[in-house]
Amino acid sequence: MHTIRVWDLPTRLFHWLLAACVVGLIVTGSIGGNWMNWHLRLGYAVLTLLLFRLVWGFVGGHWSRFGSFVYAPSSLLAYLKGRGKPEHQVGHSPLGALSVFGLLLILAAQVGTGLISDDEIAFFGPLVRFVSGETVSLATGYHKDIGKVLVLALVALHLAAIAYYKWVKKQALVRPMIDGDKQVPVSVRSARDTAGTRVLALVVLALCGWGISELVSLGAAF
Repeated sequence: MHTIRVWDLPTRLFHWLLAACVVGLIVTGSIGGNWMNWHLRLGYAVLTLLLFRLVWGFVGGHWSRFGSFVYAPSSLLAYLKGRGKPEHQVGHSPLGALSVFGLLLILAAQVGTGLISDDEIAFFGPLVRFVSGETVSLATGYHKDIGKVLVLALVALHLAAIAYYKWVKKQALVRPMIDGDKQVPVSVRSARDTAGTRVLALVVLALCGWGISELVSLGAAF
């Protein structure tokens, strides 16, 4: 077995911050009332994190880059038939990649519709004024019903997959997301995780936060 750095620190922090924010969104959205102020803030935080992950998917550590876990349909079929390659045990497997992309897309849709949603009581998204009333109604319906169910379902599926890999396939997925290292059956490259890459991640995150702040402020500018 070979021990390599598979997840760089920025990817690990992104993962846990996103998880905390999603839990916070579910809780605050369910409680409602004045907690909706935190619901909005957490939504902006998730949007910032998603934008960061999009950029980091091109400039981050090797196993965090999209190019390392975008698989052809044939690779997915082979993996499902038990004919996966040893490399599939390093970063995201073909099935795990689908889960990651699905979760990112669903979360993006959820926070995106939140920007143009209106509960017709006291809270509304910062960009509602830029779309029609019909669009606001559709976005609100999706955000409160369909999107919420999809997020909960994908979170449950994610947790179930972790349990399955731990107890059935005897592969730990949580520990590498904590310390970054993983034991793999093949000799492959380690992800670059240096002071330089961490500074780069901070710059990217700051720029993403600034961009989301500017986007949100558009609603207050009119």
